[in-house]
Amino acid sequence: MSHAADQPAGRGASRARANPADEGRSPLIGTLAVIGVGLIGGSFAAALRQASAVGRVLGVGRNADSLAQAESLGLIDSIATPEEAAAQADFILIATPISAVAPMLSRMKPVLRAEAVITDACSTKADVASAARDTLGERAVQFVPGHPIAGAELTGPGAADANLYRGRNVILTPLAQSGGAACGLVRRAWGLCGARVITMDADAHDRVLASVSHVPHFLSSVYMGQVAAAADADTRLALAGSGFRDFTRIAAGSAEVWRDIFLSNRKAVLAELRSVRATLDYAEQVLQASDEAALEAFLERAALARRLWASRSGQS
Repeated sequence: MSHAADQPAGRGASRARANPADEGRSPLIGTLAVIGVGLIGGSFAAALRQASAVGRVLGVGRNADSLAQAESLGLIDSIATPEEAAAQADFILIATPISAVAPMLSRMKPVLRAEAVITDACSTKADVASAARDTLGERAVQFVPGHPIAGAELTGPGAADANLYRGRNVILTPLAQSGGAACGLVRRAWGLCGARVITMDADAHDRVLASVSHVPHFLSSVYMGQVAAAADADTRLALAGSGFRDFTRIAAGSAEVWRDIFLSNRKAVLAELRSVRATLDYAEQVLQASDEAALEAFLERAALARRLWASRSGQS
C-alpha cells in the first residue's frame, strides 16, 4: 500500500449518496457487504456509492466504535454480523488482515447466498486462494481474489476516500474454480471505482509485490525502528525533514496488517531482501573504497530508473 488519498478523509461517501439523475436506475450491486470498513473497504463502498452502483451497504467488523463511525460517515447503511451479511449480500468485499480471511469464510459459508460474489483486498494472493479453496470447497466458484494497489498510512473509516482507486491498478488472481460471471462482476465493480483491472497468476503476483510493495514497507519499518531506538533519537527526529518523511511514511501503517503480509509472503520477501542486501553490500563497498566514479554511477542509475518509473506511471 502506498499512495495518499486524493481528497479529505471521509468526504467521498457523504457526497456519493445523492445522485438524483440516477434515481430509479437499478444499481450494479443491490446489497454490498464490506468486512473491514477502514481505508480500503470504506473507500470501496464510497466509490461505488459515488458511481450510483450500489443500493444498500452492510458493514462488518470487530470494532463497534469503528462501525458506528462508518455508519455516521455514510459509508455503510447498517451494521451486520458475518452471518447476516452472507445471508443478505449480493457482493462481499473482505478487507481484513490475511489471517482473518479463512475464519470469515468459514462463518459465512453455511448461509452464503448461492448467487453472491465474494472478493478480497488482501496484499498477498496465494495464501488467500488456498484459504478460499479449502474453506469454501465447491462454493469457491463464487470467490475471486483481488488486490487494489492503493492505500495510505492512514487507517479507519475516517480515512475512506471515494477517489482512492481512481487511476490505480487492481490485480485479480482468479481461482481455477472462479466463475466467469463472478470474475466479470468483480472486474466491473472495480472499474466503476475508477481502477485499471489487471489479471495475474497468484504466485507471480506475490513474487512481484514482494519487490515493489512488501520489501519497501519492511525497509521503511526497519529504518524507522533503528532511528527511534538511537540514544539521540529525539534530536534526530527534531531535525528530520522531507526525505525522512517520505521514506518513513509507510512505516506508520497497520502493524497487524503488515505482520500478516510479511508472514504470508515470507519466502518471496526473504528472497527480495537477499537481493537488496547484495546491492547494499556493493554500494557500501564502493563508499568504503571512496570510489567516486563507481558511487556516482550507482546513484545515477538509481536516479534515472526512478525518473523513468515516475514518467511512465504518472506518479511522482
